[in-house]
Amino acid sequence: MSTSRRMFITGSGVIAAGLAVPWYVAGRWPHATSPGPLAHGPGLSPNAFVHIAPDDTVTVWLGKSEMGQGVYTGLTQILAEELDYDPRRIRVEFAPVDVAFNHPAMPMQFTGGSMSINSSYESLRKAGATARAMLLAAAAERWGVAADTLRTEDGIVLGEGQRAKYGELAEAAARFRPPREVALKDPAQFRYIGRPLRRLDSAAKITGRAQFGIDVMRPDMACAMIARAPAFGGSVRSFDDRAARAIPGVLDVKQLSSGVAVIATNTWAARRGCEALVVDWAPGPDPGLSTDVLRERYRALLQGPGVPVKNAGDATTALAGAARSFDVEYEVPYLAHACMEPLNCVAHVTTEGCEIWTGTQFQSEDRKAVAALLGLPPEKVAIHTTFLGGGFGRRANPRSDFVVEAAELARAAGRPVKVTWSREDDMRGGWYRPFGLSRVRAAVDATGMPVAWHHTIAAQPLLRGSPFGGFIPPGAPDPTIAEGAGDMPYTIANTRVDVHETATPVPVQWWRSVGHTHTAFVVNSALDELAQLGGRDPLELRRTLLADKPRHLAVLNAAAARAGWGRAREPGHHLGMALQESFGSIVAQVAEVSVGRGAVRVHRVTCAIDCGQAVNPAGVIAQMESAIVFGLSAALYGEIGIERGGAVQSNFDDYRVLRIDEMPFIDTIIVASDGPMGGAGEPGVPPIAPAVCNAIFAATGRRIRRLPITSSL
Repeated sequence: MSTSRRMFITGSGVIAAGLAVPWYVAGRWPHATSPGPLAHGPGLSPNAFVHIAPDDTVTVWLGKSEMGQGVYTGLTQILAEELDYDPRRIRVEFAPVDVAFNHPAMPMQFTGGSMSINSSYESLRKAGATARAMLLAAAAERWGVAADTLRTEDGIVLGEGQRAKYGELAEAAARFRPPREVALKDPAQFRYIGRPLRRLDSAAKITGRAQFGIDVMRPDMACAMIARAPAFGGSVRSFDDRAARAIPGVLDVKQLSSGVAVIATNTWAARRGCEALVVDWAPGPDPGLSTDVLRERYRALLQGPGVPVKNAGDATTALAGAARSFDVEYEVPYLAHACMEPLNCVAHVTTEGCEIWTGTQFQSEDRKAVAALLGLPPEKVAIHTTFLGGGFGRRANPRSDFVVEAAELARAAGRPVKVTWSREDDMRGGWYRPFGLSRVRAAVDATGMPVAWHHTIAAQPLLRGSPFGGFIPPGAPDPTIAEGAGDMPYTIANTRVDVHETATPVPVQWWRSVGHTHTAFVVNSALDELAQLGGRDPLELRRTLLADKPRHLAVLNAAAARAGWGRAREPGHHLGMALQESFGSIVAQVAEVSVGRGAVRVHRVTCAIDCGQAVNPAGVIAQMESAIVFGLSAALYGEIGIERGGAVQSNFDDYRVLRIDEMPFIDTIIVASDGPMGGAGEPGVPPIAPAVCNAIFAATGRRIRRLPITSSL
C-alpha cells in the first residue's frame, strides 16, 4: 500500500479532480457533494469507492478491514463486476474513517458480524455501475453517438470501429454529473461475482510487501510495552523503576490507567524494562474469583427462572407430564482470541492532531475514543488501517484499549510511539469469550418425539455497555447471551428459553461467532441427547423438527449425504452432526472421529453452507476451513481458567491451538440458494464443537457437557 496516499486526511467525503460526489452505503445515507478525505489526483472519482486515473490505474477504496477473511478480494470482485474490469488488475487501498464507509444500518465504520460483503454489496455495485455509466457518457460525447450504442469489455469502451481505455476517458468523464440511478447487471450476466477467485492479497503477503500494524515504522518512533495488573480490575499502588531505567535503550517510564509503561528505543528493551519493574499491585474487586467459584455462582442462578427470551406453549407442564425427560448442565470456558499478530498500535500526537496506524476492526469507535482522550474533534484524528494478523473480534474492542494506550503514550512522549502487547499480555489481559453455564430440561412423549424444551443460560452480556448497547430494547436481556438458542430452528411445541445476565470483573467481548459459539454447542448436543432419549436417529430427528424449513433441510441433507451418514465406516470411526443458523447463513457439519486412549482424533469434517449469493466461492470455502480449525482448537483445547482473580493461561504452551498434523480433511459444499445473502467469516465456527462431541458419544457412549473436550475425557 502507498503510505503517501493515506497521508491525505482532510475531512469527510471524497475530493477528486473536477468531481466530488460520494455514494453512501446501500442508499441509506444521503447523496451528497461534500468534499472529503482523499485527494485522488486527476481522473474519475465518481464516489468514495473507486478512482480511475489517466494512466488507466483503477483503485478501489475499502472501508473494511482485511484480517484474513478475504474481503480484500470479495469486495473488489463486487465493484469490478459492475465496472466491467478484471479485479486482478485493480489496485486496493484501505480507506480512512468516513461516513461513506459506515454500515448501512449503523452510524459507524467497522468490520464484524460477518457483514462486510452483504452490507457493502449494493453500494459497491452502484459505485462500479456509476463509474461505468460516466465513462460511457464521455465516450458517447467524444464519438458523437448515443451511449446505449456502446458497450464495455474489461476496462475498454467499444463502439462501431472505436475503442478507448477507461483511463483515456477518465478526465472527460469526471466533468459529467454522476447519475442518481443506474441499471445493475442481471446476475445471469455476472463474470466475476459467483466465480472462484484467488486471493488478491496473497502476493503482497508472500513477498512481505503487505503492511501489518506491527510492521509500521515512523521517523523518530519509540517503542513501548506495559506492565499490567495480574488480577482483573487491579491497579498500581506504587512502583520502583530504577532497574528498568538502567536497561540499555530504555527512555522513560510512565504510569497509565492500564499499568506502567516502559518507553524505549526498541521493543526488546521495552520488554526487558517491564520485566525489571517492581510494582506493588492493588488487588481487583474480586480477588478470590476462580473458575470453581464462578461455576457455583452460575449453578445457583440456574436453579431459578431467568428473563424469558422465548416462551411457546407450556414447557413446565409438558415436562411434568412427559414419558421420559432429562435435566443436564453444559459449561463453556472463557476463551482468548489468540490472534497470531500480537496487539499493537502506533500513534503520533502533534499540535495538528493525531495519527494512528494499526490493524483495527473498529475505525469509527477508535477515532472517537482517541479524540475524547486528547480533547480533539474527531476529524483531527486520522486512522490508517493496516492488514490485521487475525482479529476474531478482539480488534473491535469496546474501549479501544490498545489504540487509546498508544495515543496516551504518544502524547506523553512527544513523539510517535508503537505499543506492542506481549502474548502474555494478550492472554491474561482479558476481553474473552464469556464463561457460561446452561441448564437444559427436555422431554419426549411415548413415541419418542420431543414435547418439551427448557433452556436456561447464565453468562456475561456482550452488547451492554458497548457501542451497540443502544440496540437492546428496554427491559430486555442482552441478545448475545441467547442468540442461536432463543431462535433455534428446531420446532418443539413447548419451548422456553430464559437467561441470567451475570457480572464479573473479567472483561469480555465478542469472539468469533459471538453468542452462537456456546448456544450451538448446547442446543446441538442436547438435541442429540433428546434423540437418544426417544430412541431416534439424530439425523432423522433433525429432519422431522426442520420439516417446515426447506433451506435448513437442504443444508442438513447435503452434509449428511456427502459424509455418508448411515453407511458402514472404518472400524473405530464414528459420526456426529450439528446445524446452526448464524449471521444470515445456515451451516451443517458432520465430524468423523475416533477415540483411543483418551485422545480424540478428528479425521474428516463435511461442511455444507447456504449463504445465499456466494460472491467468491473460493473465499467461502476458505472461511469454512478457517472457522473449523479455529473452532476445533477451542473445542479440543481452549480454556482460560481463573484463579485468584486473574487468568491462568499465558501463551500457546498452555493455551493450545490445533497443530498441522491434527488438522482433519475438510469437504465443503456450497448449497445453491436464492435466499438472502449471509456471512461466511463466523458461521462455520458454531457447529464444529457439538458435531465432534456428538461423534465422541457415538464412539464411546460418553457425553461431553463441559468444554474443552480434553479436560472432560
